[in-house]
Amino acid sequence: MRAQCLMVATAGAALLAPTTLPTPPPQPSAQSVLPHAGAVRAADLLARARDCEQVSRGRYRSDVGRPADIPVCGTRDAVYWKADLDIDCDGRPGPRCNARTDPLFSDITAFPQSDGRPLSAELLPYVVVPGPSRVWDYREHGVRGGTVVAVVHRDRVRYGVVGDVGPRDIIGEASHAMARSLGVRPDPHGGGTDAEVTYIVFKDSRVAPIEDHRAAVMTGERLARQFVRGG
Repeated sequence: MRAQCLMVATAGAALLAPTTLPTPPPQPSAQSVLPHAGAVRAADLLARARDCEQVSRGRYRSDVGRPADIPVCGTRDAVYWKADLDIDCDGRPGPRCNARTDPLFSDITAFPQSDGRPLSAELLPYVVVPGPSRVWDYREHGVRGGTVVAVVHRDRVRYGVVGDVGPRDIIGEASHAMARSLGVRPDPHGGGTDAEVTYIVFKDSRVAPIEDHRAAVMTGERLARQFVRGG
């Protein structure tokens, strides 16, 4: 969210000391928390996630009609998968995510924010996990709403949280805000990417409140360094 302060000027204002309206505290968004020097590189995360020790009992489809060929892999401290990226625009309606822009729009998310309202897919970078099934149950691997994730697309690494639950047989979905931060077209109707995206979910981590994106970035960077080191 962005707030703008307007200053009203009068003809003689130049001769008076300026009066500044109080500035509201900045609100974190997908674009306000950017990479910095010393951040974990995409290449290092991809190298660590190159091999797969499969923890799912079966495999997932990337979309309806696609082959089920995507395993969930795991280490002691993380689970990860490589899939496409479909756009989740569910949750609190906004100008870009609503029933008009998204024919499959739902005004709820599996995990609400701290005030009980649904998450905002437009504002909060999050990923979607498949619903629990015999193939894989995320709850058995230290994953829940607010669990911290790293998402890698090409040379970009972005952090967020687990924010929603999707179909039980499909994997590879993230919020409008996450897609935008990765440079992926975020349009829920025809957006997303078929290029490979790597999703790394750090077990037993959690951001509270779930909507605190800055906390997700700080925690994600620390856990990503541990993951790269093999810890």
